[in-house]
Amino acid sequence: MIAPVDGPVAIDTGERPGAAMIKHRNLWLQVLLFIITLRIYGIYWYCSTFKEMVEHQDQEENAVLWTILALTPIANLFWFWKHGGLVEGVTNNKYPQWLLFVLLIFIGLAAWLITQLELNKLATQEA
Repeated sequence: MIAPVDGPVAIDTGERPGAAMIKHRNLWLQVLLFIITLRIYGIYWYCSTFKEMVEHQDQEENAVLWTILALTPIANLFWFWKHGGLVEGVTNNKYPQWLLFVLLIFIGLAAWLITQLELNKLATQEA
């Protein structure tokens, strides 16, 4: 006979902590979508990758709220800093937060390329 269990029961799902799925994205398709949607895809991309990086690092942040902040003049600097920190975290400090912050301000395309290339590497490793 099985005894009843009091309280929550932990179930092993086979996933390791921080194993949030990072999506592999085609760079050329992203450029095309960015142009066709008149940069609206860029907002979607930032929100999606922000969420993936937060989940990968087991943080609790609201990607939608941070994306809204990114659309607000001056306040978007906080978002640039936060996004740079997330990229620094998923790349194991390969790209410092301050570098990505500066790139997001002055050369957004370079920051986007670095971010997506690194996320694609992670997605390939996890697959």
